[in-house]
Amino acid sequence: MAKVIPRIGSRRNGRIGSRKSARRIPKGVIHVQASFNNTIVTVTDVRGRVVSWSSAGTCGFKGTRRGTPFAAQTAAANAIRTVVDQGMQRAEVMIKGPGLGRDAALRAIRRSGILLTFVRDVTPMPHNGCRPPKKRRV
Repeated sequence: MAKVIPRIGSRRNGRIGSRKSARRIPKGVIHVQASFNNTIVTVTDVRGRVVSWSSAGTCGFKGTRRGTPFAAQTAAANAIRTVVDQGMQRAEVMIKGPGLGRDAALRAIRRSGILLTFVRDVTPMPHNGCRPPKKRRV
């Protein structure tokens, strides 16, 4: 005979909606990763939890067109549209990478109506990094 586990609390009356839409975020962080082949825009809250994201690939750009400034602009606009609806007013912007979409994505963010507290370049720079491999033939 299986033991009956009493359930605490009833789910019948409370509707379980998606937690994502319920979260109101007045301030957030927008991360832009611009490589030569793609641009990824991620919007997080101040604790670092992802609220919305978009990339040139998910916006329908294929192949080399993903690395273009227009693709980056479209990706930034798509990622920000959802968080503006959730009530985001202020944001910090972190831009990473050497791609063509850096400036275009920043321009799209500025145009969205979100007040930018600061824009920071967080591209990783090696301080004369790793030792190169030895020469093959001398």
